[in-house]
Amino acid sequence: MTNREVLLVFGLLAAVAIGAGAQEAGQPATQSTHLTAQWEELTAADFVTAIHQAQGVCLLPFGILEKHGPHMPLGTDLINARWVALHGAAEEYAVVFPAYYFGQIDEARHEPGTVAYSRHMQLDLLQETTDEMARNGCRKILIVNGHGGNLELLPYFAQTELQELHDYVVYVYWWDRRGGEGRPKQQTSVDMHAGESETSHTLVTRPDLVHMDRAGQESGADQARLHLPEDVYTGIWWYARFPNHYSGDGSKATLALGGYDMTAWVSDLAAAIRAVKADDESLKLQNQFYEDAKHPLETKQ
Repeated sequence: MTNREVLLVFGLLAAVAIGAGAQEAGQPATQSTHLTAQWEELTAADFVTAIHQAQGVCLLPFGILEKHGPHMPLGTDLINARWVALHGAAEEYAVVFPAYYFGQIDEARHEPGTVAYSRHMQLDLLQETTDEMARNGCRKILIVNGHGGNLELLPYFAQTELQELHDYVVYVYWWDRRGGEGRPKQQTSVDMHAGESETSHTLVTRPDLVHMDRAGQESGADQARLHLPEDVYTGIWWYARFPNHYSGDGSKATLALGGYDMTAWVSDLAAAIRAVKADDESLKLQNQFYEDAKHPLETKQ
């Protein structure tokens, strides 16, 4: 990378780093106290203080174990989502749950290192996890999704929370805004998985795990092996287009692009945490809906 890229990234990330400090290499400190945001690092007594300081808001960074082209780690999605969660919590304090890799990834079962859980296990484990988080004081659980394969699973899970009465609310957060004033211009148009942007992001979060020299060893081109209308869906669509589980060209990644996106992502998540803290209506409406649903014939028409 060039000296100009390094200086640009330092400037872009300054707002995240200033005032946050560093508890350990690569981990931000919290904004107003010495309490870590990381659930697993808190003592039992400090956990109680942390939940109160967070106003009951807890983040569940959600990733997966899957191939990320020939050059990036299997846990890329969680690595990036948890990095953003910790830095977002440094701006607006929340408690951050430990590593959670248990989502939907059937489309990558043919690749080494992929761990794909059954449908019922994904939903049951997530339900028990959020229930246990709530039992420990998390009244507002913000799932920070880092994996595109969860884009159907997580809203479905949140919707099915209406089937039973809960004393907490599940929110689902997904950031994918590849635009904005001053964003470095991308060199590629195909960029859905382990390509230019995701590789750039990981150059910020864990550069030691990115093997740029391997990025060109496989093709990330769209194979376009299905010929169906756009409004017809089949589960094999991803394998039909990207059998190497690689979409785009990671060799085009830059630290400048990664720095821009990760700074924007952290800022956006911090704003989402603030909005969730201020939300006093969702739980009230959720409980009212549950009571109304017991007597649908009494619902005013």
